[in-house]
Formats: sequence, structure tokens, C-alpha cells
Amino acid sequence: MALCSRMPELMAYPLGLPLGIQLYSVRDFLPKDYDGTLRQLSAIGYREVEAAGFFGRGAHEVKESMDRAGLRCVSAHYSLKDLLPKVDETIEYGKNLGLQYIVCALPWFKDPSSVKDAGSQAARDYMTLDDWRWNADQLNRIGERVHRAGMRFAYHNHTPEFRSENGVMFYDELLRQTDSAKVAMELDCGWAAVAGQKPVELLTRYAGRITMLHVKDFKMGHGVSPLPAPPSTELGHGVIDYRAVVEAAKRANNIEHIFVEQEDFDMPAMEALKVDADYMRAFKD
Repeated sequence: MALCSRMPELMAYPLGLPLGIQLYSVRDFLPKDYDGTLRQLSAIGYREVEAAGFFGRGAHEVKESMDRAGLRCVSAHYSLKDLLPKVDETIEYGKNLGLQYIVCALPWFKDPSSVKDAGSQAARDYMTLDDWRWNADQLNRIGERVHRAGMRFAYHNHTPEFRSENGVMFYDELLRQTDSAKVAMELDCGWAAVAGQKPVELLTRYAGRITMLHVKDFKMGHGVSPLPAPPSTELGHGVIDYRAVVEAAKRANNIEHIFVEQEDFDMPAMEALKVDADYMRAFKD
């Protein structure tokens, strides 16, 4: 914790919140040097993290590593496929780690046996309205159990949520069918933009449901195809106007955590993640 007091100039507080990072950004480094990678993120100025796997470490071991680095692990991602058979185990792990949120980051099929390569990204593009309504039911059930355990439950989007069937956009239906007391939303602004949505409009429409943000940027246009996945880039180097997003988030007045995430790198990863941190630091309240 001494690191925090020695380096106040590295703190970033967009919306008055500590700057967070989704650890998927450093997925290639954590298995090789878990503690060292966390220390580097802390030195850049990140203070909160959202996990995307724990690499075989127990909850107390992870918490000790976070404490040594001056970080707080406040949220963790799981696929619905992994959550369904292990809800109680996941809740217990989250309680021991001190999580505030458990997040479903990937949906699943009502009948996966009927879908070729059901676990692939491409397969999710063919999910039906019935699949999404089934997902909403599962999210409500899990959210109730997470809520009873003293944590919150949320859903994180990619791009398939913004497809439609018979004029019904899946994201709208997912929010309509889930109980706001049980299921919050973590809006991935980058993936929403790739899907042709405007994060500012989503934040305005669903101000009461969106409680966390993923901020990432993409290279789109100028001959770069937006689908299935354009190259990720540093914040401010792509096409998303995050100043407008931050202003919309202020108006919504419901955001609890913000996580930087970068999935592709044109420069050393830690250098890129510092560019991202510096970009977000400009929004310090």
C-alpha cells in the first residue's frame, strides 16, 4: 500500500473512481510472472482490477498478490457455460477474494448440442431470440444467488447482443427480461461501437442498469473491416470519442467501476497500457 502514498501523481479518477484494468489485457504475462505483472500495472497507476481467470491460484493467494501490489480485485469474468455447473463454488471463491461483482462475460445456448462449435465466437452470432431469453432466465437465477451472498452480478457484452430478430434487438430484450435488482450491466463501449451502436446512447437509454464500463478503442474505417474483430489499439488512437462517453456516464450517475482493456498491441504491452492510463487520467475529476 506504500506504493499508493508515494505516487499520488499516478492516480487517475475518471468520474471520481480509481482507474481499473481488465486483466485479459495482460493474459500472456500473468501465467509467467503473476506478482511482477501486477506490480507493473500498479506502477503505471491502475488501482482496481477485473480478473479473467486466476491461473490455478486460490482466492487467498490472489488476494495476497493483489495486496502486495497495492491493487484491489473488485470483479471477475466467467462464461455462462462455466458458471452454470459451479455457481456455489464461484460465489465462495469470490467471497474469499473480496469481490464486489461476479460478471457473466459470455452467453451460452439453450441447446448447445444443436449448434456446431457452440463454444466459438462465430457460433454466438447465430444465437436466437429464444436463446437470449433463456440466457436472461439463467442470469436472473444466478444473480439471485450472488445477491444473497452479498455481492452483485452483472452481464458484459460483446457484439452478438446487438443483433436482432423480428425487429427485437437482443440487448434490449436481455435487459427487459432480466431483473434490475439481480442483474446489472457492464457496458463494453468498444464492442458496442464495433457492433454499430453508440455507447453514449446506450448509457442514456439504460442509465439505471449500467454500473460498470469497459473502455477500449479500435482501428476502424480506412479499409479496415469492423467485423468480426478490428484491431484493438490504445485509447485515443482509434475511433471512439471517450470524452463524450465520460460525460454521458457522469449524467447517468450510476457507474461504479471503469476498466481499461486492450486486446492487441503495436508496442510493448506495458507501454500501451500506460498510454491508456494517461488518456483516462485526462478525465480526472
